Amino acid sequence: MAPLILTLGRGALTGLAKRPSAASRLTPARLTRAAVRVDPARAAAYARVCGYEPGPVLPLTYPHILGFPLAARLMAARAFPLPLLGLVHTSIALRRLHALTVADRPDLSVRTEGLRAHRRGTEVVVVTEAHLAGELVWQDTSTYLARHRAPGQDAPGAAAPAPRLPLVETWELPGDLGRRHARVSGDYNPIHLSGPTARPFGFRHAIAHGMWTVARCAALAAEANALEAEFRAPVLLPSTVEYAAASGRFEVRSGSRLHVVGTVS
Repeated sequence: MAPLILTLGRGALTGLAKRPSAASRLTPARLTRAAVRVDPARAAAYARVCGYEPGPVLPLTYPHILGFPLAARLMAARAFPLPLLGLVHTSIALRRLHALTVADRPDLSVRTEGLRAHRRGTEVVVVTEAHLAGELVWQDTSTYLARHRAPGQDAPGAAAPAPRLPLVETWELPGDLGRRHARVSGDYNPIHLSGPTARPFGFRHAIAHGMWTVARCAALAAEANALEAEFRAPVLLPSTVEYAAASGRFEVRSGSRLHVVGTVS
């Protein structure tokens, strides 16, 4: 399989001709890869960047990293209606049915399941699954947003505020965090790398990878086998944010602004 950086480059080229709109249409597609090898050194480096203790059991979020090259190939295809570069991760739901280790060789599949309207553009639903000996052991359902003018898509009404969760930790996020995560994940989306590379996509500064943020939250609930998260607002880099949690709920916030809200079980 072609290196991920080449796939991202192809996605940059194919994306030049794409103009996402509310009328965009998606032909469902699926890619697979059998017996995927886990690089123990890279998995350990990923664990350290995301706050896990390195060990033989893969972090809950790591199969997403293994499957991302397939997802990128799907989203870099000319037939895919949204430009790959600049896509923003908006939600994720993870399920671990059986723990994967660095010694396992899972079969991976990634498929697109459809588009849906968003108040800031159009989202695509992408499902990644890992199987061992034909048995489903891990699943990820993610949505990614292509931002564009979305006439007729009203902003949601204000929901009643949830009780504020108690503070657990404060995180000082350095300006190079996006580049550090890119080196261990292979996801070199320019919105995460620097201010100059993020500005053409509508961001004043680089923003943290959604997968880094959710992985950092999952690392503090290492025994959890399921996680759902919604990415509410970008985490700018550098910045200081708070992690708060109680009774299976968590959030990442700065002051009264919520960046990520979710649950673990």
